[in-house]
Amino acid sequence: MSAHETVEIAGHLMDHGILSLVLDDIREYGGDYTIDRFDVGRETDDPSHAVITVTAEDDEELQRLLMRLQTRGVNQVDPGEATTAEADRDGVFPDGFYSTTNLDTRVRVDDRWLDVENPEMDCGLIVERDAGGAATRVYTLPMSDLRVGMQVVVGASGVKVSVPTPDATGGAFGFMESEVSSEKPHAVLVRQVADGMREAKAEGKKVLWVGGPGVVHTGAAPALVALVHAGYVDVLFAGNALATHDIESALYGTSLGVDLAMARGVEHGHEHHIRALNTIRREGSIRAAVDSGVLTSGIMHALVTHQKSYVLVGSVRDDGPLPDVYTDVIEGQRAMRAQLPGVGFCIMVATTLHSVATGNILPASIPLVCVDINPATVTKLADRGSSQARGIVTDVGLFLEQLAVELVPGYRRS
Repeated sequence: MSAHETVEIAGHLMDHGILSLVLDDIREYGGDYTIDRFDVGRETDDPSHAVITVTAEDDEELQRLLMRLQTRGVNQVDPGEATTAEADRDGVFPDGFYSTTNLDTRVRVDDRWLDVENPEMDCGLIVERDAGGAATRVYTLPMSDLRVGMQVVVGASGVKVSVPTPDATGGAFGFMESEVSSEKPHAVLVRQVADGMREAKAEGKKVLWVGGPGVVHTGAAPALVALVHAGYVDVLFAGNALATHDIESALYGTSLGVDLAMARGVEHGHEHHIRALNTIRREGSIRAAVDSGVLTSGIMHALVTHQKSYVLVGSVRDDGPLPDVYTDVIEGQRAMRAQLPGVGFCIMVATTLHSVATGNILPASIPLVCVDINPATVTKLADRGSSQARGIVTDVGLFLEQLAVELVPGYRRS
């Protein structure tokens, strides 16, 4: 092995198993290592620090390894300067481009460090320069938005990442040391999620919700409506299904043809969702249906009347879909990214695909809580790189009811 680099990492390396993961990554990428220095924290709250020399067959393999290690918060001891290459085709990064993490990132260009705007995983880093050639900004960009002539960072040199501390991500993480919480006191978990939302609002930040149709199917829509009224829902990411079944419930009292009050199927109930879709399509949009008085209740009605934002992105399974739904997923991604500035807390309920999609574009510094009856949903988030994701395994309907009780004065569902 001819290429090598000295790297370092600090944090709770032993009790969180981070050092073991780093060494596993080195081996998985065909590299080798020597631990040059390892200072173990003496007290529970003391961080540890490791200095490691990593080696690989050649520089190309070493650069890939260094990029992988940065997803764990590993940085080069001497990062040097970033190197850029010009994109020669739309939508195609230059060979060896730096593949980003969702961690706070800085890039050294022209002998000065620039903070990377909008940290996001699995993107490229673009360096912009002024008319005099001086670097003015660095930002992440998805492959689909790359254009010829853009300057793209290649290799891992000149890039440093920072792993958020529990304090930096807010008090909402203090109650969950494990990725998935299923046996901890439920009332305590609800209260501490509520505290995370209160903290975000107190700091003037937005609360982002990511929801699936289970919110409606479990009968929890009134709780979410109450949270919208109380100001704890600023943005909603969802698919065609949540909005469609919410509107079906508002127009017909059913969800998937099941009477939500009586918990039983109704005659011709299977038609209700498609008739609800047709009603909104005739109006032209959800907002137009609210303005005309056709839609008078439900989650979507509450979002429109309180002038809150929502982004609905569809899939190949969708009926209709609603006229508000993005059927071009690239445009849907862009619409979702446009809503992220100012978000200070994210909660995901009863959806796997939209949770993973949102986790892919969220910076690691934003507290992220996932509530689902299926623990695999949170596991998938963590596996895809959303290391800040923490989960509560429970019935979503029960959780939202209790969260509304905690956050909305006087809330009691009849």
